[in-house]
Amino acid sequence: MLPKNILVPTDLSDTAEEALDYACELAQKLDATVHLVNVIGIPSLGVPEMGVGLTATVIDSLVIENQKALDDLAARKGAGTRMGQVLLKTGDARDLINQTATELGADLIVMGTHGRRGVSRALLGSVAETVVRSAPCPVLTVRTHKDKHADRDAA
Repeated sequence: MLPKNILVPTDLSDTAEEALDYACELAQKLDATVHLVNVIGIPSLGVPEMGVGLTATVIDSLVIENQKALDDLAARKGAGTRMGQVLLKTGDARDLINQTATELGADLIVMGTHGRRGVSRALLGSVAETVVRSAPCPVLTVRTHKDKHADRDAA
């Protein structure tokens, strides 16, 4: 069965943008709808053990910034593609991506393999890996061209 509803989680990184490009191309070929979701990881930004907290003002500012960036991304990349919902959520991306896929009836999730780096990734683990393990539908992970070249150059 070919997918008709494709969910693309984005952290607004270059990797996520490449995954969106791939999803849009696929959607055009399959006459499918692309839905975007961005999750602001409040737990990842306010880790009590690290003494880092977020005020309501900072969270509100992040929501406004990310919503604008998400809307701009959808407008810029969605030309020629049937765009569905463009959603912004706050919480744990690992849970909310799969929950959103279920709510939208997504039959495919397309996402980048790398997003955040450094301490945040070490504390949280890989969002993509968690989504793959517990998704309600197939997940297509997309490596960036940069990742492919870095692997080849390191060899």
